[in-house]
Amino acid sequence: MDGCDIVLLVTGITGHTGRYFIDELIKNNYKEKIRCIVRKDSSLDYIEKSGLNYELTFGDLNDADFLLESCKGIDEILSIYNIRYSINMINAAIKNNVKRIICVHTTGIYSKYKMASSEYKKIEEKVFELAKNKIDLTILRPTMIYGDICDLNISKFIKMIDKMKVYPVIAGGKAKLHPVNARDLGKAYYLVLINPETTKNKSYNLSGSEEIKIIDMLKLIGNYLNKKTIFVTVPLWLSVTSGYVIKLITLNKINIVEKILRMDESRCFSYEDASKDFGYSTINFKNAIKEEVEQYKKRMI
Repeated sequence: MDGCDIVLLVTGITGHTGRYFIDELIKNNYKEKIRCIVRKDSSLDYIEKSGLNYELTFGDLNDADFLLESCKGIDEILSIYNIRYSINMINAAIKNNVKRIICVHTTGIYSKYKMASSEYKKIEEKVFELAKNKIDLTILRPTMIYGDICDLNISKFIKMIDKMKVYPVIAGGKAKLHPVNARDLGKAYYLVLINPETTKNKSYNLSGSEEIKIIDMLKLIGNYLNKKTIFVTVPLWLSVTSGYVIKLITLNKINIVEKILRMDESRCFSYEDASKDFGYSTINFKNAIKEEVEQYKKRMI
């Protein structure tokens, strides 16, 4: 580390939404120096071609000494990479008298199912406790993230619908989702960064342009793929029973029961506070998902 004044430290900048945050920095001619914590196996092409004033530091977010060193001389932190490292980041930030930290968490915290939410709740409670009167804190909670073929959510549905003539839908796909585009998140990170006073010590849900039933989303993807997929409803009780059977025969090594139950849990959240406080806005879902399907089709050619 060269000792020059560095305003911002970022984790997860080489990830899915981090790349769109880079786009916002470029678009807005961001001049301050950025320190980026990355893994040695990270793909660095995107940031290396960005023209931004940055430095890279390679290390492990579980390494307390490394984080203490990384946070020296930093004014603000944007912690994109994984809620599970937020406590480590905030501890290092406080010890270095960092003024502000923005943590990207998840709306999974609201799930009624313990496996999906209990760990996240404990982390957030600890983060708020540590931050109180010591550092300005902003929590951002995205919903299901999509946006291009490298996402880990809707891209899976696209691939399955492309490959399967008959598609089983748990509980008829009646539950609603509220997917958020990665581009919207990259922009949101930047808007929060430049609006410290209105966003400090607050938390925001970041959802997409519209709620959509799972079955309607699957049909929309099928239409964009030009597939005549047959969607077959699988009762929730049968799906859950199958999950327990898998859990039993694998001696608890594979436990997907709560994942199955969550397929019948609506996950929709208002972004009104984010819109009011820092001008958060969203891309039209139907248009954006069409673009993602087109990306997939080009890759398959």
